[in-house]
Amino acid sequence: MVLADRLIVIEHGHIVQDGVPGEVARRPRTDYVARLVGLNLHRGVADGGRVKVGELLLSTSEPLEGAAFVAFAPAAVALYRSRPDGSPRNVWEARVEGVERHGDHVRVHLEGPISAFADITPAALADLDLTPGRRVWASVKATETHAYPA
Repeated sequence: MVLADRLIVIEHGHIVQDGVPGEVARRPRTDYVARLVGLNLHRGVADGGRVKVGELLLSTSEPLEGAAFVAFAPAAVALYRSRPDGSPRNVWEARVEGVERHGDHVRVHLEGPISAFADITPAALADLDLTPGRRVWASVKATETHAYPA
């Protein structure tokens, strides 16, 4: 991606996305492309500054109408043992599906109303006592999301 002027992403023998590297990285169009660029990606329906993804309503920083994608980095996902108080608008309960070392942090795979990856520190992993099957609360600030037309 660093040396390319243009990217063409092929999935199952078909072109699923092409464009300049920055655009592909900012606006992935499939789960495969999102994984390649390191983002969580969800499809839903936007109504102003919110996108309904399944049963979850995600607040976003961009107002949008109609079919939409919402993307956010795993590092933007905060994890809690109990429902957090304060300013995060996007909060949901999830179950830890897996935990793996990922560079200098730990990647936690979450299942719930939406699937997501969260990147946390090894110290946070120990403090939260995260193991597969454990219930946690996840949150993402609206300012950490990016919504765009599907």
